[in-house]
Amino acid sequence: MRLLHLSDVHFREPDCLDPPTDPERPYRTRLLNDLVSLCRGRTVDAILVGGDIAFKAHPAEFEVATAWLKRVADQTGCRHDRIYVVPGNHDVDRDICRSSMAIANAQGAIAHAQQNRREATLRAQLKDREAGVALFKPLAAYNAFASPFGCYISPGKPYWTYTLDDLGGGVTLRLHGLTSTLISGLEGRDEAPGRLYLSPLQTALDPEPDVLNLVMSHHPPHWFVDCDEVDDVVNARAALQFFGHEHRQRCTQTPGYVRFCAGALHPDRQERDWKPGYNLIDLEVVGEGQQRVVRVRAHVRQLQKYPEQFIALTTPQGQDVWVSDIIFPGHATRVVNPTQAQPAAAAEAPAASATPAPVASPAEVAMSSTNTKGLVFRFWSLADSQKRDVMLKLKLITEDDLTLSDEELYDRGLRLAAQRGQLEELAREVEILQQQG
Repeated sequence: MRLLHLSDVHFREPDCLDPPTDPERPYRTRLLNDLVSLCRGRTVDAILVGGDIAFKAHPAEFEVATAWLKRVADQTGCRHDRIYVVPGNHDVDRDICRSSMAIANAQGAIAHAQQNRREATLRAQLKDREAGVALFKPLAAYNAFASPFGCYISPGKPYWTYTLDDLGGGVTLRLHGLTSTLISGLEGRDEAPGRLYLSPLQTALDPEPDVLNLVMSHHPPHWFVDCDEVDDVVNARAALQFFGHEHRQRCTQTPGYVRFCAGALHPDRQERDWKPGYNLIDLEVVGEGQQRVVRVRAHVRQLQKYPEQFIALTTPQGQDVWVSDIIFPGHATRVVNPTQAQPAAAAEAPAASATPAPVASPAEVAMSSTNTKGLVFRFWSLADSQKRDVMLKLKLITEDDLTLSDEELYDRGLRLAAQRGQLEELAREVEILQQQG
């Protein structure tokens, strides 16, 4: 499986609205040329975008970003519905934050809570209808951009999870998109490390057998007030980690995980050590059973100014490709030594008092599948009237719901379809409408 990792795209209005005079456009062209060259003979399976898609969180910036990401997908053979996005601090509309006391109150309650009460405070704010809406209001333009890609976030689901294809050898890749910006915009709270908050709500990252967890967040762990907890949990449960924000291209290799910190695609040209960058990662399962590993081969690329081209950021050993083997053994059957009271025939049976592993609901399993993500993308490609009419026809929304934003309205409808087992029915209706043009 091949993954493309981009971060800190920073489409900036008005420059990005006028391509002939956009000073960032040549770097995107250089990147695309380099990427196409590296992908010759092999397509990209998923594009991971680590936040700061926009610069001022204006709708026009997200529109340009959408068009460009689709172009990248087309040039690399990646399906449009395999684009995954998370928000960054530049995707938060600061004007909305500054103009709303409700937003300041909701963010402030979380930021200023006592350490032992912060998680409970966050949960309470998300469950409260008015406070929950306030926390996500500055992300409205981002959500309009992210919804067609199936990456809508809300008080009820401030993160997303998708299970990708089998990597081979019985290993499944699971993506976790985390929202690091819930209190971004409060008192300049993302201006220094240790001032944001992620919470255990987003880092459950169930370490299931034969599942390789991949985490993507805009901010690295040390930007959170709960940095130690986040770092420990992510390192223990996510073998692949993708972060942005700091505009520094880095690859950290350990036996248990590989961490990528992406350089910005469009850093500020006044920045010290200004170097646009991106990552291209290949994953392969090698070996079986206790000898099984996930081999990671990463092209860590950054811009060289003279001559202007993307080149490899080399390993300490001077290699162009960073190769890591993540230890990922098979899960052996638990063996209990037989005794007179426990016959040998029962030796492989689990203890009766063992606590069963938590099981996701069928609706959550359905919503986290790539098939559902593809359906979401096709649904959002319909005309506005078609989306509304098909949801009403299947009784997934009501006339009273039409006061909600499109993003919240249709996310609710899609989740209700998953709960009712209507996703296949919805897919058929969408296909009919697409055939009608």
